[in-house]
Amino acid sequence: MNSASRLPTSKELIYYHIAEQGVVSKAELQDRFRIPSSTLTRTLEEMTADGLIRASGLGPSSGGRRPILYETDPGYGYFFGLEISRFHSSLGLFDVRMNPKSFTRWRMDEAMTPERLIAHAGHNIKAILYDHKIEPSQVRGIGIGAVGPLDRERGVILEPLYFAAPGWEDVPICRMAEEATGFRAQLENGANAALMGERWALRASNPQHLLYMHAGVGLRSAMMSNGRIVHGSIDMEGAVGQMIIQADGTRLQEGGNFGALEAYASIQALEKQARSLAKLGRGGWTDQLRLAPEQIRYEDLLQALREGHPSAVELFDSAAAYLGIGLANMINLFHPETVILGGSLIYSDERFYRAAIDAARQHVYYYPAYQPVFTKGELREDAVATGAALMMWRSMEI
Repeated sequence: MNSASRLPTSKELIYYHIAEQGVVSKAELQDRFRIPSSTLTRTLEEMTADGLIRASGLGPSSGGRRPILYETDPGYGYFFGLEISRFHSSLGLFDVRMNPKSFTRWRMDEAMTPERLIAHAGHNIKAILYDHKIEPSQVRGIGIGAVGPLDRERGVILEPLYFAAPGWEDVPICRMAEEATGFRAQLENGANAALMGERWALRASNPQHLLYMHAGVGLRSAMMSNGRIVHGSIDMEGAVGQMIIQADGTRLQEGGNFGALEAYASIQALEKQARSLAKLGRGGWTDQLRLAPEQIRYEDLLQALREGHPSAVELFDSAAAYLGIGLANMINLFHPETVILGGSLIYSDERFYRAAIDAARQHVYYYPAYQPVFTKGELREDAVATGAALMMWRSMEI
């Protein structure tokens, strides 16, 4: 809600309940919150006058007068959600019902420094508001979901790895966004933001315990318990990639753990393995791709996979098996009811996704008595920006 340090007000509880349900009658609200009828009537009138909610018609009669139905007013305000990732970034505009009004996406190339990204986002924000005839005063804030590690309280991106452009260390991204746009900004790590977005999309089934794993350039994870994101004492969303799955194994980079999951199940790991094989003249990579070993990129491997190249199939199948082992370790620790998988590796090929979840099931304790639901989610590539905007929506003043 507005603050984690206090209990929500009755007005906030009512508003967010209406938002999650879509359309609600006064009788339903009274049954849920046990508020005196006169108090509830006054609260609903105030919220209607403030533009938070509006009457949306009449419900079916149960013998007397037909009840007034209430819904959130979509014109109360708008929110931007900005995703900052290693391969691409995206910007979305949402109304208070979290309906996407606009989405734009761009690649994070060698020129996309923090300053360039904020300037690009600011330009797009102005164009989006102009196209939708929305005044800047109607925008309630911009949420930012970014690759970690982060200092969420200060709104700073600390020392992320693998950005193509320089300058991504100790970036005061919230201050930069506020100065460029004039909107209040708030920072969350991308995995948490994605999980928030996906939980909102799944709200009809009301899952309470969820695990999110993003497999791309690196590995990121997030967890939700009793419907709330679990934050650690520090923000290190990429730490799941350092889970040791082979004690005498290799490591992906200097400073990383030997035998860490990211060394076997990430885009960088696939590229590194293919280049090593090509240098040894194994796997037919040089003949197949007609590239020097150091020129082999993930896109080349993905094309080889889709063409059924045996070495590519073996490479991706091995990575999927290792990812499944890492997933099983997380599942055995936290026992989620739903496991959401995202990221470029997951979306690359259905075979990879299936192999990963099959491997996870084989190592889940108490399977098949305990069977978490595996899914790619509802929002997929839009999950981070949606969750970032949702964070701002939940923190607005009511």
